[in-house]
This record gives sequence, C-alpha cells and structure tokens, in this order.
Amino acid sequence: MDLKYVIYVGAKPEDVWNIFVKPEATKAIFFGSTLESTFEVGARYEYVGPGSEGDETVHVYGEVLAFEPYRLMSFTEHPGPSYRDNHEELETRVTLTLETVGGSTKVTLINDQWPENHPSYENTKESWPMILSNIKSYVETGKTLDFGW
Repeated sequence: MDLKYVIYVGAKPEDVWNIFVKPEATKAIFFGSTLESTFEVGARYEYVGPGSEGDETVHVYGEVLAFEPYRLMSFTEHPGPSYRDNHEELETRVTLTLETVGGSTKVTLINDQWPENHPSYENTKESWPMILSNIKSYVETGKTLDFGW
C-alpha cells in the first residue's frame, strides 16, 4: 500500500526544497495553502489555506519526524478536521528526499504507514503525481499546471 514516486527536476536541491517551505511557493503548489511550522523534530506542522472553514482551513497536519534542509523532510500526516471526523486516527507518514544528479535533482516521495481502509488512500494515490508534476513545472518554468480546477 506504500505510495512511492520519483521525479527529476532541472534545478538545484535548494530550489526544489523552497517549493515545500517558502510561503509563496507552497501557495502556488498546494492550492493556496502555506506550511506553518518551526520545522523542529517533534513540532507540529499544518498546511493552512482557503477551504470549507474559510481562509484558515487546516487541510493537512502532523508532526515533523526529520528535517534536514535541502535533503530530507519526513512527517506524519493527518487529514484536516473538516475532512474527516476521525482525522486523528488517520495517520500516514510522508518522506521526501532530494539528491543531486548531475545538474538536476532527484525527488523521491514515499507516503507509507497507511492504516487499513484509509478513506483518503485512492484520492492521495491520484493527487501526489499531480502535485509532483506541478512542483517540477513551477521550479523549471515559474508556472503551475492548469488542472482545470
């Protein structure tokens, strides 16, 4: 049930990393949401942005498990409270690694530790490739993809 994706981006790891942590980039890639956290291991993080609860809707939250700038980020992930009543029970893990490959960056994303019958599994399986494609496009061209939303 693990989800694993590998892409290559024509940019330095620092440029790819910034997509995940800089507010202007996360807004572009993650549907208007910013990532809020101190990024210390054990700290809480939240993707917050426009949604069913207004401009401060928590879409995803969890705990930072590892954070090594420009190389590794790992965290638990829960759907926001407005998505699932049992959001606290629905924990997975996301691990992102960046490696330099020539003049490019290899991005590996693993979303694992899925509880049995997680209601967001199928949707997540479809959304990660879209998000990663959007990241590649944004880093390389400065533009996001048009998914018709």
